[in-house]
Amino acid sequence: MRSNAAEYDLIAPKTLDAVLNAIAAEPGALTPIAGGTELMVALGAGRLQPRRLISLGNLRELRFIDASDTDTLRIGANTTFTDLRRSSVIAEEFPLLVQTASWTGSIANQNRGTIGGNIANASPAADSPPALLVYDAQIELISTRGTRTLPYNEFHLSYKRTALAHDELIFALHLPRRFTGYKQWVRKVGTRNAQAIAKIAIAAIAMIDDSKVKEIRIGAASLKDRPARLYAVENEIAGHAIDTKTITNARAALLTEIAPIDDIRSTAKYRSAVAQNLIEEFLRSLR
Repeated sequence: MRSNAAEYDLIAPKTLDAVLNAIAAEPGALTPIAGGTELMVALGAGRLQPRRLISLGNLRELRFIDASDTDTLRIGANTTFTDLRRSSVIAEEFPLLVQTASWTGSIANQNRGTIGGNIANASPAADSPPALLVYDAQIELISTRGTRTLPYNEFHLSYKRTALAHDELIFALHLPRRFTGYKQWVRKVGTRNAQAIAKIAIAAIAMIDDSKVKEIRIGAASLKDRPARLYAVENEIAGHAIDTKTITNARAALLTEIAPIDDIRSTAKYRSAVAQNLIEEFLRSLR
């Protein structure tokens, strides 16, 4: 049954400070809404439980791409997927983020949807998290108490559960600008090429030196209850040449650290098999 919009309250403070004061006054009572691409789906389906919403949509303080620091790129939480796709610096230094942004729904969704909202929604199948994981992102959180920054790989705690306190918002992502020269690769498997939730997605980067893998990072969607780095797979590859033994060991290691599920989009067995094939495809691309 479709929700009745008249049963919901929405406030729209004009400044970030006003938003932070509002959510601090009633921790957990107000649900932030940025682009609304996820919440409006839930509203239309009659399953949006929070009845009080607070809009972040007009907060320019959260919408920026700051490349002024030569060591770190900062991306505000209200940056849209269209903003990401149009950024020349992101295209040059973080191409996987541009690619995953292009997968996120329709053009209309990309114009409205924000990277902060995509992260806060905490779907294990979200498009952008695997790229953020391999780029070693830091996430900056803000409240009336101040700001704190933590590694993005510590932000997702379990299914739909994050490190956000009830009075906090995502402020920005910090990406270290050190991946020039790395091999970069990403694949998404879905029902169709566009506007499909991932059955599985894997992003990976690697530095090759003297025919061996000097450094490797692999991030995945839809293989656990949260977006995740594949550390066991990385450990089987790092320091080795890409040969049949390394590929075999990486495929075996993958099965020890993933926990895919059966759902409406796919089966656990399919996800495991495809994930192994994608890991092998990436490794063969490094030769």
